[in-house]
Amino acid sequence: MKDSVAINQDWIDPGWIDKVSNHAQIGGIETSVLDNGAGRGTRIAWINTGAGLRFKVVIDRAMDIADAFYNEHSLAWLSHGGITYPQPFSDHGINWLKTFGGGLLTTCGLSHVGGPESDEHGERGLHGQISNIPAEIISIIQPDPRRGNLEMSITGIIRETKPFGPSLELKRTISATLGKAGIRIHDEVINRGNTPAPHMLLYHFNFGWPLADEGADIVWKGNWHPRNGGENAKIFKAGNNFKKCAAPLDDHLGGGEEVVLVDIEADIFGNSVCGLSNPKIGLAAFLKFKKEQLPWFANWQHWGKGEYVTGLEPSTHPLTGQAKAREDGSLIFIEPEQSRVYELELDILHDEETIKEFLIDYN
Repeated sequence: MKDSVAINQDWIDPGWIDKVSNHAQIGGIETSVLDNGAGRGTRIAWINTGAGLRFKVVIDRAMDIADAFYNEHSLAWLSHGGITYPQPFSDHGINWLKTFGGGLLTTCGLSHVGGPESDEHGERGLHGQISNIPAEIISIIQPDPRRGNLEMSITGIIRETKPFGPSLELKRTISATLGKAGIRIHDEVINRGNTPAPHMLLYHFNFGWPLADEGADIVWKGNWHPRNGGENAKIFKAGNNFKKCAAPLDDHLGGGEEVVLVDIEADIFGNSVCGLSNPKIGLAAFLKFKKEQLPWFANWQHWGKGEYVTGLEPSTHPLTGQAKAREDGSLIFIEPEQSRVYELELDILHDEETIKEFLIDYN
């Protein structure tokens, strides 16, 4: 597949250098604080790639990504509540949903992914704590195009910790290149405690209208099974075209949904790819990640009226929770001062020929 997001060659033509005095005229990173509504006081960073893609990093919510746009088109689904101030002690039952703003990315973990549960190892709420923990920003690097540096990044540390452990630290870098419509995420999860720490992680990417729209293609390849069993499935059944976004469904009013678990394929380089493509607007988004790092994948479909979203969700485990992972021996333990690295890339395609190649290769 050719590189449809290559740097605009006009940018590296010396002719423009004498016409731009500040990198922000082209793109870069701008931090600010929300001053109204439920998100009042929440720190954010807008990242503008200068290539049509701009997105909002919510610094106080684990550096997750809320709004995201390519030119005039929104990419992400936003819940009714949108961005809310973090609630670090909401890790009980389904309280996580009260502050779930949707957004392009919500991170789940670091020690539990799945529904609420409790056992001799403690109580764990839906999808863990990490998305409700603010980051300590340790670096912001702006592009310097006049000197030929087109890279930009923001790095922060998010700590899921308590005295006497477990104590996990997420060091997250979100980066982009001026002139490319793409996002790179580099995560390192470190055990800062003195005993082995259980670890689970899920990347909850949420796509909404107009990228997700009736007839748009949902792209992934691999063996699949419905999370709640085939006998309970209405969408994920053999013969159904469940890789097309559906019209709004009455069955999905309120909490209606369906989820499929996929043993997603990897290419010869170990990369797995998924995404969405909407020919109505001539736009596709594709997500690439390492199968070795994130062997599980889920496609969440919720076609409710006014709550229309599909999720593409790479993860370390299926959505069965820490207790089940302990039972079947799949739970990851990170040793003291050891770490695990995760790398993901999201790119936007807008060239018709490249989108066709993308669909042929991965759907």
